[in-house]
Amino acid sequence: MSNTEYFPGIEKIIYEGASTENHLAFRYYDENFVVAGKTMKEHFRFAMAYWHSMCNAGSDPFGPGTRKFTWDVSADPMKNAKAKLDAAFEFMGKMGIPYYCFHDRDMAPEGESIAESEANLKELVELAGEKQQETGIQLLWGTANLFSHPRYMNGAATNPDFQVVTHAAAQVKTALEATHKLGGQNYVFWGGREGYGFLLNTDMKKELDHMGRFLQMARDYGREIGFEGTFLIEPKPMEPMLHQYDFDAAAVLGFLHKYGLENDFKLNIEANHATLANHSFAHELRVCADAGMLGSIDANHGESLNGWDTDNFPTNLYEAIEAMIVVLESGGLEKGGFNFDAKLRRNSTDPEDLFIAHIAGMDTFARALMIAEKLLTEKRIMDFRENRYSSFKSNEGQAFESGSLCFDELANLASEYGEPELQSGKQELIESIINSSI
Repeated sequence: MSNTEYFPGIEKIIYEGASTENHLAFRYYDENFVVAGKTMKEHFRFAMAYWHSMCNAGSDPFGPGTRKFTWDVSADPMKNAKAKLDAAFEFMGKMGIPYYCFHDRDMAPEGESIAESEANLKELVELAGEKQQETGIQLLWGTANLFSHPRYMNGAATNPDFQVVTHAAAQVKTALEATHKLGGQNYVFWGGREGYGFLLNTDMKKELDHMGRFLQMARDYGREIGFEGTFLIEPKPMEPMLHQYDFDAAAVLGFLHKYGLENDFKLNIEANHATLANHSFAHELRVCADAGMLGSIDANHGESLNGWDTDNFPTNLYEAIEAMIVVLESGGLEKGGFNFDAKLRRNSTDPEDLFIAHIAGMDTFARALMIAEKLLTEKRIMDFRENRYSSFKSNEGQAFESGSLCFDELANLASEYGEPELQSGKQELIESIINSSI
């Protein structure tokens, strides 16, 4: 381990309870506290996002970064990458965060050639493996950055230039190998530029076929090298492209089934991407859970007043409660986890801000977990939901659901039943029950 301390003055973050006034302590997240048969640590499998926490200095389209990283110590990118790795594991160790996620270019700089880029990543992977052995921190998932380099301005797997597709394959191959070597439990594909900016110069069918073929080949290679984890696709409707092919959970599910990928892939749902698709976070989780395809979660929050990906740290308790109800009902995330794909605000410039932000996010979801478990145990909301569909328990209702009722028989029942009585959806009551549980 490095002798350099990158976050001096900050000790191990511990649980002190709801009454604490210490902003560098957990109020609700107690990793050993058991809820619904599992510890909080087991429920969440919280992960640090390498790109936001260790790479994002606060730059935006209107100005450069505002944060000075103490691990940017040299003009040599590889020396900085090694210092950044030390800082990352120090941060996770002090936070008690058991997992991390990375893009290949977050961990190691791109070289002047494919061979140099691969060598850079392999060197950092060796060091990261040593850190994992020393600390017990594990890799939740890895991925390749197929959107930042100018070559990917028109996409990667969907690029109209075959040479670019080959570069994307070379990069994913190396990233898959790195993820497998580090024991990553998932591998993510985010189609950052897999879409179009202008429909009239785009052969959409060809691009979708190419993306399907690319993912089939990547899956086959991953299995060939022994990767047994889950492949994940992370939906997002737009930005940076006008339209991205992985628009939302429903679109991705249809894509996976069309190209025969449904047995190896699940979905990684990000709250802010749901907002951009005009869905709620819970909606996207429910679509996946109902299909048996909920893989992992990118935990953040989008500003509803902004039409772009703000990636705030999650502090909306009501939104988190709705999400945890879905997660608990679906049986949890198995190999997935809660990755904080969230960034500090541009004017948050103190080193402790990174800790405060993660503490707030972890406390929000911990509190939401306890409330969701209480709501599910009391069954007031769930019993009402079940009773709302009680008419389908009748002989005719069951015949409809089983497919043994003919359509003319279904229509004839309308005359037999007469005008139905209106049944309240009780939305306000459900909202009141949730509010009274907070």
